Amino acid sequence: MRRNGARHLLSMADLDRDDIEQILNLTGSFAEVGERSIPKVPALRGKTIAWLFYEDSTRTRLSFETAARRLSADTMNFSVSSSSVNKGESLRDTIETIAAMGIDGVVVRHRAAGAPQQVADWTDAAVINAGDGWHQHPTQGLLDLYTATSHLGDLDGKHIAIVGDIKHSRVARSNAIGFATMGARVTLVCPPTLLPPSLDGWPVEVTHDLDAVIDELDICYLLRMQLERQKQAVVPTLREYHHEYGLTSARADHLGAEALIMHPGPMNRGVEIAGEVADRPNAVIAEQVANGVSVRMAVLFLLLGAGLEPVDESAVGGGLAVA
Repeated sequence: MRRNGARHLLSMADLDRDDIEQILNLTGSFAEVGERSIPKVPALRGKTIAWLFYEDSTRTRLSFETAARRLSADTMNFSVSSSSVNKGESLRDTIETIAAMGIDGVVVRHRAAGAPQQVADWTDAAVINAGDGWHQHPTQGLLDLYTATSHLGDLDGKHIAIVGDIKHSRVARSNAIGFATMGARVTLVCPPTLLPPSLDGWPVEVTHDLDAVIDELDICYLLRMQLERQKQAVVPTLREYHHEYGLTSARADHLGAEALIMHPGPMNRGVEIAGEVADRPNAVIAEQVANGVSVRMAVLFLLLGAGLEPVDESAVGGGLAVA
């Protein structure tokens, strides 16, 4: 998506199947870089990327920072807790202040849906949405697609259940779009109280009975209960939720031998997933985290480096090039 002459990644809805396939193919090349003794290429040397995280993050922030370092980019770390935000500085003024120092890209996480879209209107730098409220988390969707296709190949016709707190989950929105774009059948599984007010535009089916679909799933994708976003009681108790919607050992035994268990983290063991299930061989949760670095290298490179045009191999080093 372009605004102010720059290319951005704001939503999975901005990407068609060809876009996603290109990003996943490039991700494979950057995954190879990560396996080298010195996992670094000069692809973004001379570029500066700012991190603007208004919400807590472990996996996403560290993953982006690692990706930028491996691409040889300079980084500008912004800490909301020790910034002028605490003096009342607006998001726009913060962005304009950082942009005045000279940046090529900004990675934004914000509690307000639509904040990265606003940022894209206020700067000429490339903007990447690292999660905005309940809205979108496109790089999580991309790393999940990369993990899924690494194991299952083509997702056409595969059945994927997204289970849990759909209402408050930006991951659910991005993944529903992403998996469906790649040809999968997507089913949302949760109690009625955890569905969004409207599912218009969601390419999904809905069931309130996990046991009714567990036998036919290729991926069981679990979401945590986002208690920090819930303003009222949505389930009687977490124990009852685990009994009805958690991936217990008994339920996991019904998954096919090739079926994947996925989770974006952080996990609440004993709520959406039993502790021992998270450690099964077909649980690829740690692999999702590892793949996040390569996916974000691909996204940063496409937005700040060569973009969608073919590049000389010397631009990224080690024979890596965009086909």
